[in-house]
Amino acid sequence: MLNRERVFRTLTTLDIFMDRALKLRPKSPELSGFHYNREMLRAAMANTYLETVGSRADSIQMAVKSAPMSDIYWEYLKTVKVLRKRTSFAEHDAVLAFDTTDEDFYGHPETMWIHNWTGEDAVIGKFRFLTCSLVSHDVPEKVPLFSIPVQIGHSNARDMTFMLAMVKPLFKSISLCLFDRGYHSSEMFLTLSNAHIPYLIFLRKDRYVKELLGPMKSGDMRTVDHEFKLNRDKTVIRGETTVALLRQIFRRGEYNDWCFATNRREIDLENIVSTYTQRWNIETGFRIQDEATIKSKSKDVRIRFFLFAYEQILQLLWAVLFKEEVSFKEFLIQLSDTCSERLSRAEMKALNSGSRQ
Repeated sequence: MLNRERVFRTLTTLDIFMDRALKLRPKSPELSGFHYNREMLRAAMANTYLETVGSRADSIQMAVKSAPMSDIYWEYLKTVKVLRKRTSFAEHDAVLAFDTTDEDFYGHPETMWIHNWTGEDAVIGKFRFLTCSLVSHDVPEKVPLFSIPVQIGHSNARDMTFMLAMVKPLFKSISLCLFDRGYHSSEMFLTLSNAHIPYLIFLRKDRYVKELLGPMKSGDMRTVDHEFKLNRDKTVIRGETTVALLRQIFRRGEYNDWCFATNRREIDLENIVSTYTQRWNIETGFRIQDEATIKSKSKDVRIRFFLFAYEQILQLLWAVLFKEEVSFKEFLIQLSDTCSERLSRAEMKALNSGSRQ
């Protein structure tokens, strides 16, 4: 069993996040995070809908719709800053990873926030969220730092710039940002270099990359200076990056080609694959977060994003405070049980006080 005092302090952190993100009044006759967390945690623990576990689903959703979505950003970031004091990661150079994750939507995609899907398994749309996480080798699980919802037609470079501006003050410096092939674009190369952010981007094997790989033999490694042009508003912007190529490298039981773009001055080809695979921690983190999924049928991006952010708050609390003691699922169970007990006692106390009057 977890230390009860620590669990109660963790619940207080959740109360504060709920109250400030949704502009609720704590310790008032009105409902607040103190009351809503019971339903939120029950739904997260059971991977089900708020409507299934309590009677306050409509009240919670009304509160979310009444608050600016930007407040969710800021209050999440404030929680990260508070928890940072319990870790040493602010003292080190950060390795960050950016990635997206989707949530299924089964209705008709009627907004710019629902991305079209194939219809397989009745899923015809998906809400998409972009997350920036700390993924250094000494972090066993990713630490989610900041997330935003992604609309149709968004700009990867613009969204990434906004997120970097939010998380950069958390660290001594950012030593490297890792991206998968979905971020392979001249705009990303330029944006990151102009912001003086070191990057490592896994490249698509397009025609240019295949031509570079063609003459190489198994085990060969080399770098190539690559100049490119970006046409923007009738203006041609020129830039350059370094392409790192590794031909048929044996890793984890199989041979593969590895191709990266980077603006790092010193490139360690022997360890570049190991450096990049730190990014895989973020995908592991999404699978952990799935254990706390709060289901929703809502088309409103504010509700879907708030539930997503709440799930990440839970993972953040576990990763920073409890991961050495219990699994994430056990953490959710104990937190939910304690929250229910806390609210039941408060309701009984209020009932007894009212009967005496």
